[in-house]
Amino acid sequence: MKKNLIFSSIVALFVSVTTIGLFQYFYSDSKSITIQHVDSPSSKNAVFSLDNTGNAISIDFNETAKAVLDGVVHIKSSHLYSGNNINFQYQNIPDPFKDFFGEQFFSPRKQQKRKDDYLKKSPTRVGTGSGVIISKEGYIVTNNHVVAEADDLEVTLHDNRTYKARIVGTDPSTDLALIQIKAKDLPTVPITDSDQVNIGQWVLAVGNPMGLNSTVTAGIVSAKGRNINILKDKYAIENFIQTDAAINPGNSGGALVDLNGGLVGINTAISSPTGVFAGYGFAVPANIVSKVVKDLMEYGLVQRGVLGVMIRTIDGNFAKEKDIELTQGVYVDSLLENSAAGNAGIQVGDIIQLVDNIEINSSPELQGVIARYRPGEKVKIKIYRNGREKEIIVTLNNREGNTSMLDKDTRAIIKVLGVELEKVDSKVAAKLEIDGGVKVKKLYSGKIRKYTQMRDGFIITKVNGKKVKSKDQLIDILENKEGGVMLEGIYEEIPGEYFYAFGMP
Repeated sequence: MKKNLIFSSIVALFVSVTTIGLFQYFYSDSKSITIQHVDSPSSKNAVFSLDNTGNAISIDFNETAKAVLDGVVHIKSSHLYSGNNINFQYQNIPDPFKDFFGEQFFSPRKQQKRKDDYLKKSPTRVGTGSGVIISKEGYIVTNNHVVAEADDLEVTLHDNRTYKARIVGTDPSTDLALIQIKAKDLPTVPITDSDQVNIGQWVLAVGNPMGLNSTVTAGIVSAKGRNINILKDKYAIENFIQTDAAINPGNSGGALVDLNGGLVGINTAISSPTGVFAGYGFAVPANIVSKVVKDLMEYGLVQRGVLGVMIRTIDGNFAKEKDIELTQGVYVDSLLENSAAGNAGIQVGDIIQLVDNIEINSSPELQGVIARYRPGEKVKIKIYRNGREKEIIVTLNNREGNTSMLDKDTRAIIKVLGVELEKVDSKVAAKLEIDGGVKVKKLYSGKIRKYTQMRDGFIITKVNGKKVKSKDQLIDILENKEGGVMLEGIYEEIPGEYFYAFGMP
């Protein structure tokens, strides 16, 4: 027993001495630890992707971010709280007091001064978003929900210069808007062909999320032709590009770009149970953006062609239900009155496969392609009917069932006012006991919406005390008008007379 104890002690001592010796050998002061520093990652420019032409492009987000950041802006939108509208006290002005308001009262300079003073004193709701500079002359595309009902817009560039902005036009159907700042030689983001964007390709989202200006996130195109039922407009067009690049509140109106710095889409929405990024972001495709911008610049509103069909996306279950051989495409469920498609020979039960050689697999894709055209333009549609394919040329209508667009001779004043007008029907006039008038069918961005509380459907009976009975007569009065304008009229469903005042430059 005593011998075993002595032996164990000797073994323990030997192990301890050996351990200390080895530690001193490997970790003595004479040994130094070297930490190597690398000036740049060795993997830089080592990963490549292929573009649509087969050329290799480096997956280097640095250069793309540098090229795009200067072309993406921060937008601050200020809106007076409901009930504090600057013009509310001028809307229902009784006849005896009209003469009190002279030309000077409605001068643009005085109106702007009153507006600025009121904004300083009144409670306001402030929202923020992003925008993309598409023209050196200061045109910026953003989302409609970023600038809608704004009383004041302030744009901050990447280099921190700030400008006041005006709304050129809006399109609630696609949630897009065009604004302009007074600046020249600005950096721009070029618009690319979004039809050439592929699922799985790299994209960057650039914007100002959650107050974090000039933020860049990376991801891929997750899907195309998405409809998430987020737009509330009656004629909403949802054909979103889906991406997993992080998009959050404040990114709205910002850029989704490819690795060449080309604008793929305008970031618009997220799908999230929490209200912040949960892996899914959505952008309006650049081809739709391009069409909307052109129309807003030229007309002040969007000229949109329609097929005049009710449609359904075909899937496996629907194909079985209808005994259809195909499982992809868009099924024509019914034709509307004065349908452009019906007039061209398209029938209920036809399956739309291609539009101008663009493959159509879903209803959102068909809506997105048709949204690029104006009334009167022709599209080539390939359909499948009774086991055979057929090509049909369709001349698109407008929403009223004809091919006419806004009269170009009147678009200047229409753009300034921001209205769509039509003559009051004689039966409606008799019912309302008026001699006639001009109905404001639709309000867009313009002087009337900006400076009054007029609603869609208002019937103008007098301008500055003079009766008007036709659209042309109203335009003749206002086209070269300077100073104050008083519109008098009624609503078909609301009792009483209403007066709306604003100034013309």
